[in-house]
Amino acid sequence: MTLSHLIATVGGTGHLKPASGTWGSAAGLLLAVLLHWLGGPLLLVLALIVVWFAGLWSVKAETAGKADHDPSEIVVDEVVGIFVAFLPVSLGAAHVGAPLSALWPGWVTAFLAFRLFDIWKPWLVGRADRRNDALGVMLDDLIAGVFAAVVVVALAALSHLVLMA
Repeated sequence: MTLSHLIATVGGTGHLKPASGTWGSAAGLLLAVLLHWLGGPLLLVLALIVVWFAGLWSVKAETAGKADHDPSEIVVDEVVGIFVAFLPVSLGAAHVGAPLSALWPGWVTAFLAFRLFDIWKPWLVGRADRRNDALGVMLDDLIAGVFAAVVVVALAALSHLVLMA
């Protein structure tokens, strides 16, 4: 297994069936939680940047000369997306000094909202996906992660309003 394949498939996670994207998202969520526990939101952001560039390189390498620009086993893009979706949860826990386990509804929301936007591909997500290149593979999940992060923040705000009433 080449380094590019190892990165693109997140250690082979992308070969799990069915729904390799969901498996990749689950692996990404576990990595995000681990990164938060090890170094908080700052480490998560640093890892997000590293995974973005490593993913872009590995996707280019894995799809070079192939007709399929986004094979199902490539799931490093899901890791980037779920890192972005999970970031508000990490920031919230760090901000209030709460244990990450107390914010489990945010984990679930980040995961489900990200999967929804990644599969549905509305607006900018679909536009990025239609690029049919490595940047599009990575960018559609980054944007889906941003959309999911907005949902996480909105539902957290709504939850706090309801609990305060």
